[in-house]
This record gives sequence, C-alpha cells and structure tokens, in this order.
Amino acid sequence: MSDARRLVDKIWSYAHVLRDDGIGVIEYTEQLTYLLFLKMAHERATRKLNPEQIVPEAYSWQRLLDAEGAALETEYTLTLQGLGRQPGTLGTIFRKAQNRVQDPAKLKRLIHDLIDKEQWSSAGTDVNGDAYESLLAKGASDKGSGAGQYFTPRSVIAAIVECVQPSVADSVVDPACGTGGFLLGAHEYASRGAESMTPPEREHLRNGFAHGTELVDGTARLAAMNLLLHGIGEANGESLIDVRDSLAADPGRRWSVVLANPPFGTKSSLTMVGADGREATDDRAVERQDFVVTTSNKQLNFLQHIMTILEINGRAAVVMPDNVLFEGGAGETLRRRLLNDFDLHTLLRLPTGLFYAQGVKANVLFFDKRPASETPWTSKLWVYDLRTNQHFTLKQNPLTRKHLDDFVESYGSGKAHDERVESERFKAFAYDELLARDKVNLDIRWLRDESLEDFDNLPAPEIVAREIVEDLTAALEQFAAVAAALERPDPDRAV
Repeated sequence: MSDARRLVDKIWSYAHVLRDDGIGVIEYTEQLTYLLFLKMAHERATRKLNPEQIVPEAYSWQRLLDAEGAALETEYTLTLQGLGRQPGTLGTIFRKAQNRVQDPAKLKRLIHDLIDKEQWSSAGTDVNGDAYESLLAKGASDKGSGAGQYFTPRSVIAAIVECVQPSVADSVVDPACGTGGFLLGAHEYASRGAESMTPPEREHLRNGFAHGTELVDGTARLAAMNLLLHGIGEANGESLIDVRDSLAADPGRRWSVVLANPPFGTKSSLTMVGADGREATDDRAVERQDFVVTTSNKQLNFLQHIMTILEINGRAAVVMPDNVLFEGGAGETLRRRLLNDFDLHTLLRLPTGLFYAQGVKANVLFFDKRPASETPWTSKLWVYDLRTNQHFTLKQNPLTRKHLDDFVESYGSGKAHDERVESERFKAFAYDELLARDKVNLDIRWLRDESLEDFDNLPAPEIVAREIVEDLTAALEQFAAVAAALERPDPDRAV
C-alpha cells in the first residue's frame, strides 16, 4: 500500500471516530489542518540542519503534547486564537479558528496517535498533498457539509490546465479558488522539468506563481494548507490566498493566466454600480467602473472581473453555467464585448452529473485578452460538445481524465487555431455567424440526442431522474432571478 493511501486510511478512520460527536468531514479537515501545521512547524523547529522557528513558542506543538484533559482544551483554544492574530500564511490558516473537538480524550488521541506519530516533513510533498487532497475530495462528497460547491472535479482541472499550458514564466490566479484545485493543477504542470530551472525560476514557482482569492474563511484555510502541503508558499511567509470578496473591487494587479470555477447561483452578495450607472440590488453599493454591465448575476460579474484582471495576451479558462451563454440583457452585452475585445476561441460543453452542486449545466470558456483594436479579435469560436449522449454520475460512472482526451487533442495546444480539424463533436462558428444569432446566443447544439429517439438506448432511470432534477433546479433558479429582478424598483418606471 502506498504511503499516501495508508495515510488517507488512517486519517479517515479518525473522521469516523469524531462523526459520533457531530463533527462533519470538513470540520474534521479544519481541525486536522491546525494540528498538521503545528506538527510540521515543530518538525522544522527541531531539525538538526537549519532549524526554523515558524510558530511563536507560546503556541508550540510541545505545549499540546504536554497537556491533558481540560488543560489540553484550554491550551489548544489559546493556540488557535493566538495564531489567528498572526500575519501572512499563519493568519490565513488560523483566522477565526475554533476547537470543534469537545472530548479532550479524543483530542489527545488525535494529537498523539494520528499526528505526532507521523513524520510529515520527511514524508514528501506528494504523500502529504495526495493524502490531504483525498480528504478534501471525501469532504466534497459528504452531502451534509455543503463543501461540494468549492470542489471542481480534478479530471476537468487536469484537462483545462493541459490546454492552457501554464509555464514558469506565468503568474496564475483563481479569483474563486475554493480549496485550490486549479492552482495546484497549474503548479504541477508548470513544475515539469523543475530540475533544469534556474534558482529564480524555482523561487517564482514556489512563492510568486500561484495566487488565490476566497470569500469563506474556512475554505481559504483549506486552500492555504493544500498549497503548503504541495510545496507552494512558505509557512512563515506572505499568504498566497487572500480572504475577501473578489467582486468588491479591482485588485489593481494583472495576471497572465486566470483559471476559475466561480460559485454557482445567480445572486451577487454586493450591489454593483457599473460604468452604465445602473445599480443592482441593495446590500451595499460598490462602484466598479471597469465593469461593462451592471447585474446581480454573480457569474456575469465574475466574468467581468476576470476580463479586468487578465494581462494583455493573457489566457483564461473559466467554468460558467449555461445561462451565461444565452441570458439576454447584461448577458448579451457581455458576450458581444467578449467576442469583440477578446479572442473567445473555444467553448467546451461539459456533461451533467459532474458537480456536487445540483442543477448545474456548465461550460468552459477559453479566451485570450488582446490589445485595443478596431476589428473584432474573435474570428472563430470552436465548440466541443461533451454533453450530448454522454451520461456521467458522481459515483457509479464518474468522468475521468480519459473521457477528455479527445477534447484536449482537438484543442491542439501550441498549434494555431486555424490548424484545428472539425469532427463530430468539434465545430467552428465564424464571428459573423455568432453575431447573427438571436441575442448572440452561444448555447450552440448540433448533435442529435439519441436517447430522445431510441427508447432501447435510454440512460438508466437514476440518470434520467438526476437530469430531470438538474433541469428543474436550473429552471427554478432562473425563474427566481427573473422574479427578484421584477421585484426591484426601477428608477425609470413611471409611478
């Protein structure tokens, strides 16, 4: 059995022990994150070569080892509170941290048997990182935790990264980073051949290459720890994960690659005031003059944000739900802008049954930012349909990386787009053809859905049921968005 597998099994066995106390998988992963960090800091402080003090002595691992019973609970709580006030990576991981393990005996067992008996620093980043990633994946599949919304299938990430091909020369950002999957995928890809890189390149890869933003404290700490366990960032350095709302303001910085799967759902947590002067919903006003349209649709706002933070000639790959492709009004305006000012060259129609959030039909938009021009930058949009006649489920028939082989090959990274070849699932649509479509609708289909015609070839009943649920949920979300828009006072409407 591999070391990573053994570690996962050992870690997972403790999750079951704590579940009886009402501690869910994600809460358990958080506790594990705190304790793992403290143990790794202890290993670094006590090593013979170049010992390094990361955690202040008052919050050391040794203090937890020496305490018992109620004193252990008190010591652990004080440690979490104290480290939450620290700057950098420390502060991101321990911000608003709380002890959820109410039984001191189980906390002691966790500290002594699970964490202290393993040498985490010497196990290597692959072992630690794989074990932690497996735990996050298990957490995402835990229905009660709601963590699935922060988890993009790793097979999809791997294919997207292979198409975008980030290198050590790039700076990569994910403005809705969740547990950091896209950043890890990009880093792993760019690290190929690291042995032949210069010291400055290796330093950039570790501390300057990846950057994420996450709104939720708990998820941000998981992302920061995930990066750390994969050898990205420094335990006592600047945090590579910002804990804030990406949509609140233009961060001022630009990146050469943006990879993202923004949260599903149409509601924005902010009131947006765009360059057109219109306001959307009324929580608190935020002025984004860099936004082309004002809308409460969160995906459209994330798309605008990504268009802003991308460097000239930068590449973006963004997971977006279907409504972004066909919604009128703000959606149409944004699609026109994307086709004109950017090179929107590829659209991957993803199959259903991939995401833990239900009711999601999603696509990946691949586009490049270009300098100002009088002529449109998009000449052709290539659409790959991986949805029609494809049926996947999260457990019985999950999408694997192999299912995306044909798309990655058709995409043809490193080749000119006019060298691409059309196939049954891969078609090109010219700019004029796209503009002539009603509302510049990019929800393009051409394959015949065999399951609608061949009753002997129908998908399994549970797949049909799941797709019906997904369609109904998506439709309800759209109706709710329309209802909310109608309920808002219109300043132009006559009283």
